Amino acid sequence: MLCIAAITFILGQGRAFSAEEKVKPLKPVPKAYANKNMPKGWWTDLEIIEEGKKIFETTVLEYEFKRKTRTAKEGCATCHGINPQKDRPKKRGSPDFRIGERVNRFSDSYWFWRVSEGVAKTRMPGWKEKLTEAEIWKVIAYQHTWSHGNKPAIHDHKEIEHSTQK
Repeated sequence: MLCIAAITFILGQGRAFSAEEKVKPLKPVPKAYANKNMPKGWWTDLEIIEEGKKIFETTVLEYEFKRKTRTAKEGCATCHGINPQKDRPKKRGSPDFRIGERVNRFSDSYWFWRVSEGVAKTRMPGWKEKLTEAEIWKVIAYQHTWSHGNKPAIHDHKEIEHSTQK
């Protein structure tokens, strides 16, 4: 089974989920983020999406990455931007937001939590100290278009996982 998953990953250039990823549920959203939702109409608002694109491409954050004990100065596009030669995100291991199977699972609150707080034991820093809530939502609205052929779409998918910490 592991060999099939590895082959799927290699042949799909990281664009396909392995068998293990398909069934692994997302972590529960902390209570502090449980009621966070995209502002009404923003999923499809072209102006909001364009502002999110600008933030995604230009905003950088200086942070200490503890596993490497060095300071990094990076932005969203540094890791999640697409490397055209390899047709995958620039930093190996960064989620590819073009994959609907991945993005369609994220509830609004889950996505907002991960951007705000970052992801432990990864290079993904928290952005809540650098960006306002509105700016975070704009970036999320922009990222969401990637899984819909770079077109605005309502984020109302049957695959969305709703789970909060108790």
